[in-house]
Amino acid sequence: MSENKEKSVSVYAEANPNPESMKFVLSTSLVAEGVSVDYPNLESAANSPLAQELFNFDYVSRVFIASNFVTVTKNTDIQWVQLIPELRSFIKSYVEAGGPIFLQDPVAEHVQATSNATAELSGDDAVISQKVIDLLENYVRPAVEQDGGNITFKSYNQGVVTVNLQGSCSGCPSATVTLKSGIENLLKRMVPEVTEVVAEGVTSY
Repeated sequence: MSENKEKSVSVYAEANPNPESMKFVLSTSLVAEGVSVDYPNLESAANSPLAQELFNFDYVSRVFIASNFVTVTKNTDIQWVQLIPELRSFIKSYVEAGGPIFLQDPVAEHVQATSNATAELSGDDAVISQKVIDLLENYVRPAVEQDGGNITFKSYNQGVVTVNLQGSCSGCPSATVTLKSGIENLLKRMVPEVTEVVAEGVTSY
């Protein structure tokens, strides 16, 4: 029992390109490197007691958890400077007390989601999809994670790659620009078969 009591965790808030989101970075790991989970509402957070607790704050509209940080998206005009102390204190206390982050390890879920995305594909499409997934995992995701979000592969169909934007990237005003000017250009250059990249739930220009 004494282990949890001795645990000291530091938490600091870090702004990102989405003004409605704030990244809370911890001095301890929450989930395996390369794995992340996105909870757009309370119902989706059944596997994460931490996320469920955060949704108890009436201004929290989305929770994203990755390696050593939690990104919280708010649904209010109240400025972050007023909200940060409360959220920072809660996350720090919760983790220091040894509160469960997940009920079941999300690693298996992450692997399953990736295999589901490519299960229906065969031949050239399967090869192209795997190239795109590798690029997203190795080049794009680390950069996007720095901004408190994530990007995941959803599908490939006749040159069009569809991705999911998570965490701070979801609803971010600059997400579409990043998607088109950065990610789309990278994939087109590295995988010539790709003609366009679109994000599910995001309106492109």
